[in-house]
Amino acid sequence: MVTKIKSLGLIVLFLFLTFSSVSQKKYRFKKDKRTTGKGSLWFYWGYNRTYYSKSDILFNGTGYRFTLQNVTASDNPSNDISTYFNINTFVVPQFNVRVGYYIKPKLSISLGYDHMKYLMDDKNNVLLTGHIDPGVDSLWSGDYDGKMITTDRNHFHYENSNGLNYIRVELMRSLLLYQTKSQWFGLNANIALGTGILFTISDFNFAQNFERYTQSVAGMGLSTHASLRFEFFKHFFIQPELSGGRMSIWKVKLRESDKNAYAKHSFWYFQHNITIGGFFYLKSKQDCKDCPVWQ
Repeated sequence: MVTKIKSLGLIVLFLFLTFSSVSQKKYRFKKDKRTTGKGSLWFYWGYNRTYYSKSDILFNGTGYRFTLQNVTASDNPSNDISTYFNINTFVVPQFNVRVGYYIKPKLSISLGYDHMKYLMDDKNNVLLTGHIDPGVDSLWSGDYDGKMITTDRNHFHYENSNGLNYIRVELMRSLLLYQTKSQWFGLNANIALGTGILFTISDFNFAQNFERYTQSVAGMGLSTHASLRFEFFKHFFIQPELSGGRMSIWKVKLRESDKNAYAKHSFWYFQHNITIGGFFYLKSKQDCKDCPVWQ
């Protein structure tokens, strides 16, 4: 799966370089081209930090069904700066990639991929409720009704460190806040609503069995997004963004070896990210007042 993600990253980088190269061509305009005009195509790539609310996680499998209440979790950013500039590792950290198109002036639709990581914190103080058959696990056995426990990752651990992947469509509205007279610089505010599927790659340690890289389409997300887009020469931009929303994981597979093993929970998330991107102006097929035409 890591190889597939690397391949995706290389494809995305190629598209970005292609768009950037083409956008340097000379145009003649009936009016000035607009970054938020109909027909404007945009692309970005960047990295994020993500924070999660507490959640109650149901774990189900052969011989057990129990809930851990008030579970805390964290993301997992890369602290080695060289990771972000290495062609072999730049897709390993928590990244954001998106391609969008303005279907109307100031209104765009986009498709993208937010690669996040969700790791259950070690030493979690949680309430255990449910049943575990005798002999399934070396520490937990029998019936529990809200028993306070502290987890140890060597005994029990759950994470999506190889991907809590939010693949979503987004509808975005843009508002020009400022532009220089020569139009070499502009500042746009964007607000958006997104929704999409959650594709997870899970690691699960329980009952003396640590299984990794279990993949599943696990649920859906709904989110809102607000950003400021600092635009340069109508071709490039830098964009800091704040996002938040609800993620509902209905059935995340925990083990390939046990088809009955799954987890279920829902939680709120908050994210901040920064991206860089570019604009590409598509040729108009019909007359319009502000469409660019190839020279």
